[in-house]
Amino acid sequence: MKAIIRTDDGGPRVLQVNEIPAPIPTATQLLVNVHATALNRADLIQRRGGYPPPPGESEILGLEIAGTVAAVGHAVEGVSEGDRVFGLVSGGGYAEQAVIDYRMAMPIPDEWSFEEAAAVPEVFFTANENIFTLGELAAGETILIHAGGSGVGTAGIQISHRAGANVFVTAGTPEKIHKCKILGAIEGINYKTTDFVAEIEHLTDGEGVDVVLDFIGAPYLERNLSVLKTKGRLLQVGLIGGATAEIDLGTLMRNRLKIIGSVMRPQSIDEKIAITQRFVDRWLPEFKRGALKPVIDSVFPLAEVRQAHTYMEANRNFGKIILKVR
Repeated sequence: MKAIIRTDDGGPRVLQVNEIPAPIPTATQLLVNVHATALNRADLIQRRGGYPPPPGESEILGLEIAGTVAAVGHAVEGVSEGDRVFGLVSGGGYAEQAVIDYRMAMPIPDEWSFEEAAAVPEVFFTANENIFTLGELAAGETILIHAGGSGVGTAGIQISHRAGANVFVTAGTPEKIHKCKILGAIEGINYKTTDFVAEIEHLTDGEGVDVVLDFIGAPYLERNLSVLKTKGRLLQVGLIGGATAEIDLGTLMRNRLKIIGSVMRPQSIDEKIAITQRFVDRWLPEFKRGALKPVIDSVFPLAEVRQAHTYMEANRNFGKIILKVR
């Protein structure tokens, strides 16, 4: 099969198309003919040599797949060859074939394209687990979502709004802020021109927010804590700006704040199956009704993966960047 391999040939950590053996499914896995996958920030980090896959998982980049079942393991139940499925994987998405545990493979709604299906798992799973399972956001509460135009940001806006929360976002352009409002954000803050701390204080009449979803890390830590209400929750899901920072622990104690960190990839298969099921139970029906939608910025052929990575690194996308495999 063809797959995208990370190599140092022709430059440091270059991605190129290679022919490699297809993966062999275990008893509980499906072999999937991949039609589409998607980019995530984790792919950029892995390409540079960080964020390795868990032991035993594919070294190939790509954390989500959408395609048709080519073969099934002998212990698989309820899935047949030819079925259209999509789901989260720990690696292997940038390839013509990949394997996935059948308990993490979801049926693609009939009206969806493979590209739409590939735009969902990583970002909606991440948003749901952090905002609701860990952050316990409730109807009537207020959330600040940084990087509102990112894949997780666009997912988080939609499900938070759908759950009856008030959503504020940060983004880097007026155009992205406008699109965030269409998805359900009440107001957007241009982080390049405006201090989000002062703006949140203004927008909330000094009350602050109940939850912050952050991808930046160190430069935002103290500022994020300062905009939280008493018993507020900071959900740390990225470290784009750095991993080391100092804070006033007194603020944490006085206001009874929580800082909750989360990474999806290293979690066990049982945890990922549970994460998948929580998404299916709560949100997949909303997708089928059209109340939620995948947000796709652009689609690149698999052979143009380098260009796709460059595009994401420039922060040009609003929503997901898709790689079309077939």
